[in-house]
Amino acid sequence: MNLPKVVSDLIKAQNEFDSTAYTNCFSETAIVHDEGKEHTGRTEIEHWITESNEKYQSTMKPLDFQQNGRTGVLSAEVSGTFPGSPLTLKFHFEIIDGLIQSLNVTG
Repeated sequence: MNLPKVVSDLIKAQNEFDSTAYTNCFSETAIVHDEGKEHTGRTEIEHWITESNEKYQSTMKPLDFQQNGRTGVLSAEVSGTFPGSPLTLKFHFEIIDGLIQSLNVTG
């Protein structure tokens, strides 16, 4: 599977529970939508992923990636300490200049 570098970096950071490396995959003004909440900017994103890592200890196994211009959808098996684990989730990205501008996580 051919993934953009920033998506590969994001998966690696997630699987190593490295919140700083994860956050560095995003632009300064990025927006993340997950579990019905919106997190804007690197500071909020880092707080969100740190809290999520502590709560769920999630790891990602990429299954498929489809890209169309600046947007892409990653299907990944996500395992962790949450009900129903593992789940297949979709990660909808907008990537600009090698950084994630937006991420929307859906079931």
